[in-house]
Amino acid sequence: MTSELFSPLPLRSGAALGNRIAKAAMEENMAGDGQLPDRQLLALYRRWAAGGAGLLITGNVMVHAEALTGPAGVVLDDAAPLEPFTEWATAAKSGGGAVWMQINHPGRQIQADMPGVVWGPSAVGVDLGKHSSRFGRPVAMTPEQIEATVARFAVTAARAEAAGFDGVEIHAAHGYLLSQFLSPLVNQRTDAWGGSLENRARMLLDVIRAVRTAVSPSFAVAVKLNSADFQRGGFDANDARQVIAMLAPLGVDLVELSGGSYESPAMSGRPADARTQAREAYFLDLAEDLAATSPLPLMLTGGITRRDTAEKVLAGGVALIGMGTALAVTPDLPRRWRDGREADRQLRPVNWSDKALASAAGMAQVRHQMRRIARGNRPTPGTHPAYALITEQLQQRRALRRYRTWLPTARDTATADRPA
Repeated sequence: MTSELFSPLPLRSGAALGNRIAKAAMEENMAGDGQLPDRQLLALYRRWAAGGAGLLITGNVMVHAEALTGPAGVVLDDAAPLEPFTEWATAAKSGGGAVWMQINHPGRQIQADMPGVVWGPSAVGVDLGKHSSRFGRPVAMTPEQIEATVARFAVTAARAEAAGFDGVEIHAAHGYLLSQFLSPLVNQRTDAWGGSLENRARMLLDVIRAVRTAVSPSFAVAVKLNSADFQRGGFDANDARQVIAMLAPLGVDLVELSGGSYESPAMSGRPADARTQAREAYFLDLAEDLAATSPLPLMLTGGITRRDTAEKVLAGGVALIGMGTALAVTPDLPRRWRDGREADRQLRPVNWSDKALASAAGMAQVRHQMRRIARGNRPTPGTHPAYALITEQLQQRRALRRYRTWLPTARDTATADRPA
């Protein structure tokens, strides 16, 4: 298995990834003016491109200017200028690897202080106990809003291809909109988008069909899917197996498996199932089980930091290993593995009893490292999580002011561009 980690991975659409290591998507929240990629993001991706991964997947790019996961989210819609995205793709491919854009709609997972819309399959809010008020109250989407959102995904994918990206990854995990439709806990609809798994998967399947129609056959289309939501009565591994089977005929190249949501942040290493805590590759057991029957190649992300773990994942039938936090701390880790070396540092653990706050602090720590890399500095993985969280909150406040100023002009542009 030692050699397989650095062997090519051919894709159904015709391209091949240079090796089996991917930088998984991490939400950078580093958009510049106009919600566009700027010099910081370009510098960050040049650094990762030099690190030796066969594939870089961007942090989530928003398909709808009025629905952002955070105020510094990048937006690629029909009104966005393409040049900043072309520069981003060029930077990300500067090391010889491929780059895919992760495209997303947050649905109900939108902060309460954000302007815009808070949509969901049903009017079921995010339940974080005493922290629930941090999120807006969602309204159930109309059929027209669902169809318009499907079209937005296709527009973003087509524009990503035009900018020079090699593929897109459609985000249907972590409790975002497409994941919300899949979840029987969040999706309480009684129409064509609710009830049976086939109905709950309808929006995701429609998005994939629309994207595949909008891009060329050689452009990669991947899906990020929860192996499980880790919530009683939620989307589970058997559901994931059935959805993967539904994706196979639609021209999907790869399915990335993760898990959890804001309500059960398993993707941060805190799954509800205690047996998977405190070890690498959080979702490996589920991934091996799904790989045994999957008609599509699978990618596994979550807690992989060592080469022997990566090789164990590949030995379990997974085709591609994804790393996020590990590459925010050691951006050249794939190159180190090739040279027989490992990372010499780990991110400081967050052992707070408040699960929601600990998850937010953990993500703030990761973004703190990304911002340091973007400025040309070395990561400081020992940074205290409270410092990272407070610093991030100050930056988010500034970004929110910018976003509130920008959004009305973006709406005016979109209205002006619509045919009479």
